[in-house]
Amino acid sequence: MRRLIAFVFPLALLTASVSEAVTLAGQNVQGGGKIEIRFPVSKYFQDLAAQAGNPRVETGRAVLTFPPGFDPGRSWPILIVTSTSDFNRTSAMDADWYRAPATAEGWIVLGSDATITPRIDSTQWRLGLLGAALETIRKEWPQSSKWPVAFAGFSGGSKRSGILGAMLAKSGSVRVCGFFLSGINEDRLGESYKTYHPGAGFLEVPVWLSSGDRDPIATPQAHGVVKVSLERTGFKRVRLEQFAGGHQLKMTEVRRALQWFRQLGRF
Repeated sequence: MRRLIAFVFPLALLTASVSEAVTLAGQNVQGGGKIEIRFPVSKYFQDLAAQAGNPRVETGRAVLTFPPGFDPGRSWPILIVTSTSDFNRTSAMDADWYRAPATAEGWIVLGSDATITPRIDSTQWRLGLLGAALETIRKEWPQSSKWPVAFAGFSGGSKRSGILGAMLAKSGSVRVCGFFLSGINEDRLGESYKTYHPGAGFLEVPVWLSSGDRDPIATPQAHGVVKVSLERTGFKRVRLEQFAGGHQLKMTEVRRALQWFRQLGRF
């Protein structure tokens, strides 16, 4: 991806009064609540999503959840959720899985999607919709461009989270503070680091690998191989945690990971 994704916003928007009702894309935002928004997709992100023969998408949708006491005038970490392509799942569908632990730890959850179905659920398709969703948020809350961002996914979603995180880190458009990768059996994050070269500082980003001790798909052994691969690439903060269970997402592990990201990032 040669072109860097950039977000530039009028400084005048920074003067918006936080005493007014908080809205995003016309939806009222309340602390502890959830909204679903629709947003326009700019030509750049349309072009990106349309690669590999996908249709042009003009309107995106996203699900967001907010922690209690949310005020866009303050800094809030964002957990970007990416789903697997299996079973026709979308990131907006998976957002609710992370809501309880994220809300408890003071995080926003974001899951982006389109209003149409792609021919191929490609990484470029996911990136185009995610980029357009972030652009929409930053147009209304310019200060959010400085908020820390972590990426989370389960199974195929964990693999794609690593790719999207590296691509956006390369663009300089997000401040990456962590990866929560659950049920993962292949290291796509390390490969993406070598492909996109987001900078040596990216190797300091903490990575939490969450493994079920009876997972027949992403076995404990496979998680171990992913950990070794990441460390060989140069990632310095890789943590492999095992829980009692199979191929599943464990909410208590999500919460522990978010606490760890905060501790290391000091935000």
